[in-house]
Amino acid sequence: MTFQPAKIPWQDRPEDSRDIMWRYSANPIINRYAIPTSNSIFNSAVVPFEEGFAGVFRCDNKAVQMNIFAGFSKDGINWEINHDPIDMKSGNTEMIESDYKYDPRVAFIEDRYWITWCNGYHGPTIGIAYTFDFKEFFQCENAFLPFNRNGVLFPEKIDGKYAMLSRPSDNGHTPFGDIYISYSPDMKYWGEHRCVMKVAPFEDSAWQCTKIGAGPVPIKTDEGWLLFYHGVINTCRGFRYSMGASLLDLEDPSKVLYRTKPYLLAPAELYELTGDIPNVVFPCAALSEGDKVTVYYGAADTVVAIAFGYISEIIDFMKKNSL
Repeated sequence: MTFQPAKIPWQDRPEDSRDIMWRYSANPIINRYAIPTSNSIFNSAVVPFEEGFAGVFRCDNKAVQMNIFAGFSKDGINWEINHDPIDMKSGNTEMIESDYKYDPRVAFIEDRYWITWCNGYHGPTIGIAYTFDFKEFFQCENAFLPFNRNGVLFPEKIDGKYAMLSRPSDNGHTPFGDIYISYSPDMKYWGEHRCVMKVAPFEDSAWQCTKIGAGPVPIKTDEGWLLFYHGVINTCRGFRYSMGASLLDLEDPSKVLYRTKPYLLAPAELYELTGDIPNVVFPCAALSEGDKVTVYYGAADTVVAIAFGYISEIIDFMKKNSL
């Protein structure tokens, strides 16, 4: 069966805005109580699927147990999220233990959708699963030892190998963190770990001086892999999460070509400033169509919002304002 891809959600830049990226005027698009059991829904991933969109959503319940749920949408804005969490089957392993699951990303590679998330196995590590239909999910071996977060796959193999970005961390609210890349021949065994990006010096770009982490699945452009990422500063009021972007070399993504010195989006609206964890913009997914890009992000660890931009403008901004 052949499906006609749906148009990505889009809203033109407001006439009075000079921002490189701008918010959807009806944000947030997913409320914290969108399903009966949820305390919050945020840091979630979406992809084109059939004639609409599918997604994997972080839904913390009212006991604040963290898990991931599947959902579907015709327009990418109005979502029907399953009321029960994803029930994993065995994929390339029988060991599918998990104390918690949160902050998923989704990448379509070759013939299936791969989901990565922060998986609880004696501490946070990177869980991996695949699905063909967002109904049955098959969990695979964890990619790394604890402790690790922000596992993000590239949407195609690089030099014949799967590639994943991640951020080695600790068992708590990590006060440090750089982005690394790792490779796998089979989505089971991972190695060739290389440093990609480190935090910025406080004096140069303080919004990303404490820790950074990969966001949505990178977007392939003629000039390189466009990677949106979050950066964190530790303030007297705690962590503040903002969004920037970098351009990675197509053949060797461990090489950073450009990286935003100013942020692209930082907490400013009420739904980003207030919530379970205030002052958070946390990107997890991006949909592109031609030069347009729509980024889905978690706001204040409570709701899901979206922002828009033009890829060419973002890359040009990076070149003119690069670290």
